[in-house]
Amino acid sequence: MTTRPPMELVLITGMSGSGKSVALNALEDAGFYCVDNLPPELFDAFITLEHSHHASRVAIAMDVRSADALPGVPRQLKALQHNINRPVHLTTLFLDATTDALVRRFSETRRSHPLSMTSVDPKRALVDTIEYERELLAELRERALVIDTSLIRPARLRSQVKDLIGTHHAPMTLVFESFAFKRGIPMDADFVFDVRMLPNPHYEPELKALTGLDAPVADFLSGHAEVHQMQTQITDFLRHWLPRLLQDHRSYVTVGIGCTGGQHRSVFLVEALAKAFGEQWNTRVRHRESDHWGPHQT
Repeated sequence: MTTRPPMELVLITGMSGSGKSVALNALEDAGFYCVDNLPPELFDAFITLEHSHHASRVAIAMDVRSADALPGVPRQLKALQHNINRPVHLTTLFLDATTDALVRRFSETRRSHPLSMTSVDPKRALVDTIEYERELLAELRERALVIDTSLIRPARLRSQVKDLIGTHHAPMTLVFESFAFKRGIPMDADFVFDVRMLPNPHYEPELKALTGLDAPVADFLSGHAEVHQMQTQITDFLRHWLPRLLQDHRSYVTVGIGCTGGQHRSVFLVEALAKAFGEQWNTRVRHRESDHWGPHQT
């Protein structure tokens, strides 16, 4: 008897205006059978139907338009993963963005929020609605791979979604992300390390225009003992706790490394950490301020 391979199932959820349609279209382009805004009440029946049709790659988008039934989705997902008669490889993506970014997007498109509230002050009402939506989706966000789309262009988001889905069979994927504190902390980071106290190449005239990807900057930072000390301490912390996260069935962990401008120190350390952990874990790097995403390049 031939054992049928598990269905590859991707659940996309997240904040309204965060880019769920972009992510779903990316998976459709990658060969997934996609369904947008599937009511949670139909989730079990739909999976059963797709199993009977021998579907191999399925993506489902759910959002706050099904608010009344959303609280039951985590239970459905847990039951699905323990059902040996319908084996699946499940990946849950949660797309998020800052409130300011979401307000700007709704203002630019002039679309109303699915949970629109009436108020004398439309902007205040929108902010309140977004925060209420965060409360409704908090439990789904807890166990999902979170992607902060606040500063991501649609083309980069499509590329990132395809890449992450292609790596989800690894026991756990580490995403190392450099960023500038002056532009805000990434919402998708599980851990954030501040490296602004390290020597700054920005103040060296010959290094200012370069980045942590350039050899002169790497040589400069490698020549300071405190940079090595920071890297060692971050490495020790992660090596201690990552096995615990794996035991907790985490598929992805995002580690944010921030400096002032997100160009030199954070980029250098992200590359160094990705190289070190790439020997044991599947790793990806993202340099937010340069809009770079992908596997670590040796």
